[in-house]
Amino acid sequence: MDKVNEILNDLRYRSYLKRLELLEEDRKFCRHTMEHFLDVARIAYIKVLESKLNYSKEVIYGVALLHDIGRVLEYEECVPHHEGSVIIAEEILDDTSFSQEDKDSILRAIEAHRKDDSKDELSKIIYASDKVSRNCFNCKAIDECYWSDNKKNFYISY
Repeated sequence: MDKVNEILNDLRYRSYLKRLELLEEDRKFCRHTMEHFLDVARIAYIKVLESKLNYSKEVIYGVALLHDIGRVLEYEECVPHHEGSVIIAEEILDDTSFSQEDKDSILRAIEAHRKDDSKDELSKIIYASDKVSRNCFNCKAIDECYWSDNKKNFYISY
């Protein structure tokens, strides 16, 4: 997981994580924390293994660590978070040892991670993993959440 740890230890990434934590400090709904990023990564990796797909663990974790980091730009500059995440991810990935092909896959999956109708297989996996990672059944703000009941996770599935 050397390449993933290059992301994790990037000073810019650490700074964005800290800013995101501060920006969401009073958010009562799901926060975009390292725990969320790792939940998405682990669920996506399980889905890839179950489906016998050929995506490396490092690419999956790379997408998961970066997919919501653009929330910082959304809060600060009104940039849609998936677009902001691509902007930030490009900067950070440039200083990693991921191949260009892997970088392109990561960026494509981040860009499309909000669409359930994406044609990109990895994007679909990240989308689904992102949704099932939320523990609605244990959320104090479940009654105020804007997600419809058919989107909320009332049971553990992963």
